[in-house]
Amino acid sequence: MFKNEASNYQDSVIREKSERRLLKFQTWKILCKIRSWPICRKIWIEFTPGSTYNCLAVQSMKTDFKFSNLLGTVYCKGNLVFTQNGNSLLSPVGNRVGVFNLTESSSHTLPFSHRRNISHLSLSPDGLLLLSIDEDGRAILTHLPRRLALFHFSFKAPVSAIAFSPSGKYFVAGVGRLIEVWYAPTTPSADSDEGLEFAPFVRRTSHAGHHDTVESLEWSSDSRFFVSSSRDLTARIWSLGTQEGFTPTTLGGHKEAVVSTWFSADQESIYTISRDGALFHWQYVSRTDASRMEDGDIDGVDSMRWRIIQRHYFMQMNAKLLCATYHASSNLLVAGFSNGLFGLYELPDFNMIHTLSISQQGIDHVAINKSGEWLAFGASKLGQLLVWEWQSETYVLKQQAHFDRINDLTYSRDGNRIITAADDGKIKVWDARSGFCVVTFTEHTSGVTACEFAQRGNVLFTASLDGSVRAWDLIRYRNFRTFSAPSRLSFSSLAIDPSGDVVCAGSLDSFHIHIWSVQTGQLLDQLSGHEGPVSSLAFAPSGGILVSGSWDHTVRMWNVFDRTQTSEALQLQADITDVTIRPDSKQIAVATLDGQLTFWSVAEATQSASLEGRRDVSGGRKISDRRTAANAPGSKSFNCISYSTDGSCVIAGGNSKYICLYDVLSGSLLKKFTVSVNLSLQGTQEFLNSRALTEAGPAGLIDTQAEAEDLQDRMDRTLPGSRRGDAASRQTAPEVRVTAAAFSPTGRALCAASTEGLLIYSLDRDLQFDPFDLDVDITPASTLEAISNKSYLRALIMGFRLNENLLLKQVFEAVPLIEVRRLVKELPMVYLTRLIRLVAQITDASPHLEKNLRWIEAVLSTHGSYLKENLPSLSQELRTVQRAISTIQVDLGRIAEENVYALDYVLSQSANKLEVQKPIAGMELGHDYMIES
Repeated sequence: MFKNEASNYQDSVIREKSERRLLKFQTWKILCKIRSWPICRKIWIEFTPGSTYNCLAVQSMKTDFKFSNLLGTVYCKGNLVFTQNGNSLLSPVGNRVGVFNLTESSSHTLPFSHRRNISHLSLSPDGLLLLSIDEDGRAILTHLPRRLALFHFSFKAPVSAIAFSPSGKYFVAGVGRLIEVWYAPTTPSADSDEGLEFAPFVRRTSHAGHHDTVESLEWSSDSRFFVSSSRDLTARIWSLGTQEGFTPTTLGGHKEAVVSTWFSADQESIYTISRDGALFHWQYVSRTDASRMEDGDIDGVDSMRWRIIQRHYFMQMNAKLLCATYHASSNLLVAGFSNGLFGLYELPDFNMIHTLSISQQGIDHVAINKSGEWLAFGASKLGQLLVWEWQSETYVLKQQAHFDRINDLTYSRDGNRIITAADDGKIKVWDARSGFCVVTFTEHTSGVTACEFAQRGNVLFTASLDGSVRAWDLIRYRNFRTFSAPSRLSFSSLAIDPSGDVVCAGSLDSFHIHIWSVQTGQLLDQLSGHEGPVSSLAFAPSGGILVSGSWDHTVRMWNVFDRTQTSEALQLQADITDVTIRPDSKQIAVATLDGQLTFWSVAEATQSASLEGRRDVSGGRKISDRRTAANAPGSKSFNCISYSTDGSCVIAGGNSKYICLYDVLSGSLLKKFTVSVNLSLQGTQEFLNSRALTEAGPAGLIDTQAEAEDLQDRMDRTLPGSRRGDAASRQTAPEVRVTAAAFSPTGRALCAASTEGLLIYSLDRDLQFDPFDLDVDITPASTLEAISNKSYLRALIMGFRLNENLLLKQVFEAVPLIEVRRLVKELPMVYLTRLIRLVAQITDASPHLEKNLRWIEAVLSTHGSYLKENLPSLSQELRTVQRAISTIQVDLGRIAEENVYALDYVLSQSANKLEVQKPIAGMELGHDYMIES
């Protein structure tokens, strides 16, 4: 009886709770419908009383932003690696790896990240496995085509060199003065019956012989031997296993550290090159043979051994050799020096082919592709990455990052370009799709503090500390107008009227707001009212209202075009760091130095909401902080704030490692993006390691530069107390921070300027390997067989299940034009989203114009009603289609404008030809029997 009463009571409690949940759910559903958030995608799942509630899946596109690419930084430190086909270049960008496609002019960043800056990269001979190692010796094994991290491993010590064997079965690593040989993860070939072998990081042997750090490692072409060079002024030859008649050999004679060493193509010669520019040519000969080639051999024993037969010197005055590489098949040697010069030589005669100065600082690394045509150079101090084709003497790639901190960024109106302004006085225009810098403006003579696009036309405005505001034409790429104040001021903020007729700027030196006419360039007025420096300006999108924020704890709204030019002050509790206006011009968002975000009504001039963001932005601890990150939120605040395209949420960033995304209506924190986990930057750690504390203070603050071996590394050219300038010569690690953030006008991406570069977070999902309903019979071979049998629908479905980019593209191009509409009609609805995404991506990159448009027409006409009913869930894919069609329209319009006279001529000629042609009497119309009159 008691059990029945207990069960009845429990059922009643569950029923009561279920009814309460149902009532709350229905109320919340009605409220959400009334508010009608346009950016959210909601999936309602029916809930029935009396049963355990199933699920309430609420997916918000606000939080679906994923890391997409890293712009603004192309090379930091480490070695460069070409892919197997030589068309792509891998570059270490901080703690990430950037991939630059040189033939398609595009770039992307691999999704994984290390805990410190990457120091070495190595690619397997088949181009599938990428091994990246950071400064602490922690390695990540990655499948490069899939962009998937397979395995994490630690070598327990910093790694100074690494190389895969040509066979792909082994790789050798230099760990300090030791050399370790490891088995490489391999997969069986197609013609072998062996099972899958995947044993990552199993050490085979370890060699000790060098007395200092190993500088480079190189394999012989048959994978039986490898040669190493070290700072102990020697090079050594090692064998993989026991070889008959072979003993490890030491090659000496250099006066400075040996930078690199290589085998020749026939393995009869070895080349060693040292830091002082000495190149030695070694061969396995007797003393008599060696004396014929070079005098001065004092060895009295006429025995066969490795001897120097030639000595060559680069003779670069006081410059040191920093890097070199050798292409064995073409006998080309490329050397980079500390004065920014590189030389191309032909061995063994040491004939100089070409020399060129490509940088003002030293070249840190040089690489050459498999064909020997392209040379890649990396200079870390200036952040330069160059690819040079030596035969035609032209640049294939020439990119450079900002030399100093990025202060501001802005999107173009179509979202395809991103403009950055930095303290180095440069303005760079980045292509959001390719990731490359399109153009760099250098007219400013001091740091550029603000940049903004005009609402109409391709006009960019920038403000600088040199006292000028400049207007740029982004069609002709020139500065067409310069604005200046009567007295010398350093401008720090900028705002553009939506009509593009007026530009305003604020300064930290003066408390006035300067207004100029864009057409005439004359100073129209100076607005006074603030009692402190003006830190931020913003024009309302509807026009007429200018909002200014100042260090005097006030925000003022100005009616710029009224005769009185009155302003209304909004009082706050701390210095204003940034202000922005919602796209509908009805609300102002203000970020203050105390970490608060306040929202004000423009019509009523009253505060409508407030957010306490100090705890959200706090996080990360510098090595000099005495308090933990959780107990020291007072030093954290938001420096930049931006509304989304629909105005439903704001993104804010500041002097911390987090970017916060807030919902304006509810005032809740939607998501926190971690800018970086790189321990090479200050402010990324939550807890400090007590083992790093010494009697002299934290180990990271102790200057060890004076203990460097080379004089050039020991020299310190920085000013005392300087925090800016050459990032590579700072005494302490740079601090992680976010200086600017903005949403793309399309709403599909957001961008943030941080210490590491320009971070792009996107809603676009790439077609990665994501098996969907995978079966044993579904293989790439069976898919290709279905194409050959003209079973296009089956092949397309199998391609979607495998979800491989190249396979899907092959199936897409194999479908004949006459089968497109039938295939789209018979395709199951579960694959419709994937088909739309595939068509949009191929349309964006494929030259087959008519076929791509036929696919789009078939999808929209066949499934138009379904697309309209499910518009919120398919909005991302449809935006991608719209972007592809817009790109085609722009390209066709440009081509037509450029060839309008040629088209007129062709049409006139065809019309004349039709006039002179007449049908033969007795022939029926429609036949091809024509005769000229």
